[in-house]
Amino acid sequence: MQNNDSQLISRILEGDVSGYAILVDRYKNLAFTIAFRILGKREDSEEAVQDAFVKAFHSLSSFRQKAKFSTWLYRIVYNTAISKKRLKGYEFQSIEEIRLADPQVETDEDHVAEQGRLLDMAMKKLPEEDRVILTLFYIEESSVEEIHTITGLSKANVKIRLFRARKKLQELINSSSVLIYS
Repeated sequence: MQNNDSQLISRILEGDVSGYAILVDRYKNLAFTIAFRILGKREDSEEAVQDAFVKAFHSLSSFRQKAKFSTWLYRIVYNTAISKKRLKGYEFQSIEEIRLADPQVETDEDHVAEQGRLLDMAMKKLPEEDRVILTLFYIEESSVEEIHTITGLSKANVKIRLFRARKKLQELINSSSVLIYS
């Protein structure tokens, strides 16, 4: 993918800007996920991602192709979302408790969906930086080095935050499942 990105970037820098649409399409989903984990609102997250892609396009000539394009882009998305959050002064609201309609008719699909809801609820209760780090590490499968580059945290701090965020996430899931299934 990195080689393919390099070729696309070279084409774009030579004037074939249509290749940028391919990069946008390739990275838009995780870019949105990162912004959403920080901002928590769909519209604001979409706006932040769009702003980040525009910033990346205008800064493409400064991209050092030694690094992965995705890491460089996600750093821009992360900073854009953080800036947007600071400007708007967001406060995250508490999540409403989930109630099962009829626990005796629960299927495997219902159980998987419920686990997904529990995970989502627990993730929303974590600090934004921890949500982003967990998303990058587990969903995007980014390395500690890449997360360090994206977030600006030291590698040691990334490892510590991963450990603490996993532990806190597990505690939140366990306490939520006890409340729901009691």
